[in-house]
Amino acid sequence: MPFFEAIRLALSQIRVQKLKSFFTLLGVVIGVMFLIAVVSIVEGMSRYVEEDFAAKIIGKNTFSFRRRPDINVGNVSDETWREYSRRPRIYEADVAIARGALPPGTVSAVENTTFAYANSQYGRPRQVQVIATEPDYFRIKSYNLTNGRLFSPQEAQLGTPVVVIGTEVASHFFRGLDPIGRELRIGGNTFTVIGLLEKQGNVFGFSLDRMVIGPYKSTLSRVTNPRGDIDALVVQAPTREMIGDAMESVREVMRGFRRLPPARPDNFALETSDAALSFFDELKGKLILFGTALPAIGLVVGAMVIMNIMLVAVAERTREIGIRKALGAKRRDILSQFLVESATLSVCGAAIGIGLGIALAKVVAAVSPLPASVAPWSIALALLVGAGVGIVAGMYPASRAARLDPITALRQE
Repeated sequence: MPFFEAIRLALSQIRVQKLKSFFTLLGVVIGVMFLIAVVSIVEGMSRYVEEDFAAKIIGKNTFSFRRRPDINVGNVSDETWREYSRRPRIYEADVAIARGALPPGTVSAVENTTFAYANSQYGRPRQVQVIATEPDYFRIKSYNLTNGRLFSPQEAQLGTPVVVIGTEVASHFFRGLDPIGRELRIGGNTFTVIGLLEKQGNVFGFSLDRMVIGPYKSTLSRVTNPRGDIDALVVQAPTREMIGDAMESVREVMRGFRRLPPARPDNFALETSDAALSFFDELKGKLILFGTALPAIGLVVGAMVIMNIMLVAVAERTREIGIRKALGAKRRDILSQFLVESATLSVCGAAIGIGLGIALAKVVAAVSPLPASVAPWSIALALLVGAGVGIVAGMYPASRAARLDPITALRQE
């Protein structure tokens, strides 16, 4: 029987026996549906981490020079924490040495950050994220304004008490008002709002719009770092390939500045997004592994049901098989006919499962913070899995049909 004729026959069987076909395909539909949903959610989380988390929290093509890592992956031992606490703090002298080693084209800004209560005459006190930094910080983080302006290098140098605020800060402290030119009090100090950031959104439930950013040399640093030290120097390289060279330059000069012998490890941290992303890559593999366990069970059940249905089909069509063999059909013709029918049934179930899986992923993304992104390769994989399940499930019934004796089959009523 020609290939497309076998497919047509399989589809006609589905149309004639709709309820029977539905229950036949149910296991494959459920298995593929959850497979697509799991892969879509994991893929969406992967893009979310790479594009939103890495870009907004850390920045593109950036690394930070810190006293200790800001992102700690996995369990950190007490001994490691004690070693972190013994490290020297970073001061302006350290920053000057590090900046002097940076290759041309890099951009850097100090960063001091903490959470503190702010208030205004228009809103009740509320905790905000306070960042004391330098003008290039906005360029490194790709922060744009919707109103007002950024503080100038002169204001940064003089420590002028001005701030740029996020949309959530503006809506709470200056509801219904233009915040530009109005005053915001933080830590007993008064600052004038000069700019409003565009909406940044959330990263893993943490709002990026509750920020107040001001000059590092202003009194804002008394709120963030009263000891006078610096949290980090954030450095952005022109390209991703240049990050490694810039980091090694800073490492070399800082080890010399702090007189560290070759055998001693660094007493500072040079941190990129790679640690967080590598951790997520490992987590992503585990999520896919555990997330495909349920689909695998559904596919096994679906394969068993398809095999049983095909065995019933062989029994019902024994006389037809005998007639075809009597007319000259070879064993491989009968074998291929039933294999194609079985695979077609399974692929139809996989196609339905793909549609339901995409819909399920979109629903989960709409009602939860989990993002979803349908990967084209997962659709192709689901169709291949569907065809594979059908072929495996139909192998025994097809071989049984191919081995039937034509004389015995013709006598079958």
